[in-house]
Amino acid sequence: MTAAKESKMTQTLMIVEDEALVAILLRDELQRAGYNVLDLTDRHDEALVVAKAEKPDLALVNIRLAGRDDGIELSKNLKVLGIPVLLISGQVSRASSAKTVAIGSMPKPYDAEEMVLAVAYLLARLKGDKSLPRPEQLEVFDGDGFELDPAA
Repeated sequence: MTAAKESKMTQTLMIVEDEALVAILLRDELQRAGYNVLDLTDRHDEALVVAKAEKPDLALVNIRLAGRDDGIELSKNLKVLGIPVLLISGQVSRASSAKTVAIGSMPKPYDAEEMVLAVAYLLARLKGDKSLPRPEQLEVFDGDGFELDPAA
C-alpha cells in the first residue's frame, strides 16, 4: 500500500444522500481511492447520530434528503460539531447560498473522478496543504477555519 493511500485510509468520510444508487456509486469510488467511508444515510437525524459517534473528517451532503429533511439544515448542525461539509446538489444557486455552513459545493451531475479530486483537495486544504490544484467543478467557500487561496 502506498503512503498516500495509507494516509487516505485514516481519513473518514460521511455521505448523506437521498438517492441510494448515487450514494452507493460515490461510496464505492471514494473507497477505491482509499478513503474510509461510513455507513450511508439519507436522513438528518441519522446523519447527526453517525457524525457525533464517528467524527468524520468531511461530510458530503446532498441538499435534498429523504422525506422533508434538508441538507443545509444538517450542514448547520454538522458545523456546530466541527465537521466540514461539501454540499452536493443540482440546486447550484441554493448550494452557493449556504456559504456560511459548508466549505464548498459540487454540482450534480458530477464526474466521479472530479469528486475524488475535490475531496482530496478539501481535506488537504483543511490541513493547510495548498499544493493540490482546485478541481474545475468544485466551488470553494471561504468560511470559518478554511482559508481560501486567492490564486486557487
